[in-house]
Amino acid sequence: MTTHPVDEKLPVLKLATSGLQHVAAMYAGVVAPPLIVGAAIGLTGTELTFLTGACLFTAGLATFLQTLGIWKIGARLPFVNGVTFAGVAPMTAIVAATDDPSDALPVIFGAVIVAGLLGFLAAPVFCKAVRFFPPVVTGTVITLIGVSLLPVAFGWAQGPDPAAHDYGSATNLGLAGATLLIVLLLRRFTRGFVKQIAVLLGLVAGTVLAIPFGGVDFGPVAAADVVGFPAPFHFGAPRFQLAAILSMCVVMVVSMTESTADMLALGEIVERPADERTIAAGLRADTLGSALSPLFNGFMCSAFAQNIGLVAMTRIRSRYVVAAGGGFLVLMGLCPVAASLIAVVPRPVLGGAGVVLFGSVAASGIQTLVGAALEKGDNVLIVAVSLAVGIVPITAPEFYHAFPETARIVLDSGISTGCLAAVLLNLVFNHPGKEPARLPGPADAVPLAPQSIV
Repeated sequence: MTTHPVDEKLPVLKLATSGLQHVAAMYAGVVAPPLIVGAAIGLTGTELTFLTGACLFTAGLATFLQTLGIWKIGARLPFVNGVTFAGVAPMTAIVAATDDPSDALPVIFGAVIVAGLLGFLAAPVFCKAVRFFPPVVTGTVITLIGVSLLPVAFGWAQGPDPAAHDYGSATNLGLAGATLLIVLLLRRFTRGFVKQIAVLLGLVAGTVLAIPFGGVDFGPVAAADVVGFPAPFHFGAPRFQLAAILSMCVVMVVSMTESTADMLALGEIVERPADERTIAAGLRADTLGSALSPLFNGFMCSAFAQNIGLVAMTRIRSRYVVAAGGGFLVLMGLCPVAASLIAVVPRPVLGGAGVVLFGSVAASGIQTLVGAALEKGDNVLIVAVSLAVGIVPITAPEFYHAFPETARIVLDSGISTGCLAAVLLNLVFNHPGKEPARLPGPADAVPLAPQSIV
């Protein structure tokens, strides 16, 4: 029996370099939430480094759960898990509402544990929403994922600090453009393995180019410890407060919605469509990873959409590659000096590579829409309105400023609002439970081997 590319085990060198490429693509997204929350609490530099390492460590464990899986846990797809940015706003709100900032992390950890366990129990029910995701909906959502991520790349391209004097400078934008050009040239004029790791090589080349301009800071490498372990409950035993739990449960619903959309997108790209069983297993991995994360001082975990773009561009579909990336994340959590090596990559360089990665996700969504029979019925209307709703938080970030903070957790996520709009409009304009007419597309591909979820 022919092995499906998702289950293919690659040579060690290719496995390692491709896995490292995934880590480079998502590193900034993992470390940003602990840095923001830690700064709001007022953690010292040493404590902030510890919290960041803990989040890298738990992201690696959650990625193992998702890619390798145990029992009915894990989608067994090339799916990276990490700290969800959707939780930043409610976590900082918890910090602000806590009388003693030193108590904030135990309260956050307690809320994440409860939300994760409730999400785990809800996964078998939540996964049934897959029947509400025909190609006209999935194509719209995949496109929105890419479009929503592009502003992140543009922000990186300008620099790490909006308050800095060189933010958006010609030097920063030039480094981003040079990195983008290098990736494009490697993709155009190389073949085989070199072509597949073009993003990683582009990041290395962009970093080297940034050295003469003073854009690379090797200080974190010199200051980092060689060995470190995120000791359980380092910041104190979890505390359970109802208001904090409710806010994190809302984040969990948003996270599960986005993870469902991400799994559908990835299933299309790797030609192993995600069915209810796959989505349920993937959601169990997300939620269990979140529930276990606070044990090692980490935050809520969710799928990282930016890595879907890397899979789409490189066409390396092996889940073991992403598992190798999870191994690097665990290593970084245990070896701070290793984490600091990725941290030296300048933000503008990441921005240049991000344009390719995130744009690839949007292009995959457009490809899915091509096969969604937009000329039939009101499918064009569904796509048009859903995209417009999903783009609102991107083009007008303060559009929902008058709404309650709890509602804004959902409304400020273009992926969530666009996804909900597409699902509801599809139900209104197409018969409930009946998939609208469509043209043959990637989802029609028959998996070469059965999925290993039982």
